[in-house]
Amino acid sequence: MNFNDMLKKKKTDASETPEVLNENIENDSEELTSAESVSEQPAETLLKEELSLANDKYLRLYAEFDNFRRRTTKERIELLQTAGKDVIVSLIPVLDDFERAVKSMENATDINAVKEGVILVQNKLNNILTQKGLKPMESIGQPFDADLHEAITNIPAPTDDMKGKVIDEMEKGYYLNDKVIRFAKVIVGA
Repeated sequence: MNFNDMLKKKKTDASETPEVLNENIENDSEELTSAESVSEQPAETLLKEELSLANDKYLRLYAEFDNFRRRTTKERIELLQTAGKDVIVSLIPVLDDFERAVKSMENATDINAVKEGVILVQNKLNNILTQKGLKPMESIGQPFDADLHEAITNIPAPTDDMKGKVIDEMEKGYYLNDKVIRFAKVIVGA
């Protein structure tokens, strides 16, 4: 005799005992779990579809970001390669002026004319560099600042008020758009 047969016999013996009620509840819960498993399958497929959509979206976003990264890297490399192009192009006329000055110095007899020509070329070069944002640093007579100056040596100060200040400048310092690009090499009074 199997379990179901015993259950039927027991039902006939005592139709409404608490044990029978418990068994009926258990049978109903088993039927509900089987019904839930049937209804879970569509939910499961919905979740699988959502997962596949999320994965697809993730892959597309990752690919888009990867393309963005490659493009910006390429643009950065191109920018670095051509960053000085406008400065170089603006300096070509100065180079031409220097070539003409060298040719004219070969046959020149008047030193003052050659000197004036070189000064004109220097002024032209200074004007072009100033237009591009280069500014010379004024150091002589200023207090020594390690953020702007590079001290080569200390010498005794000629006066007491020159102690700790820049007395002479060996190499001029420069700013490019208000940022130091070359420190001034200076002699400081001690």
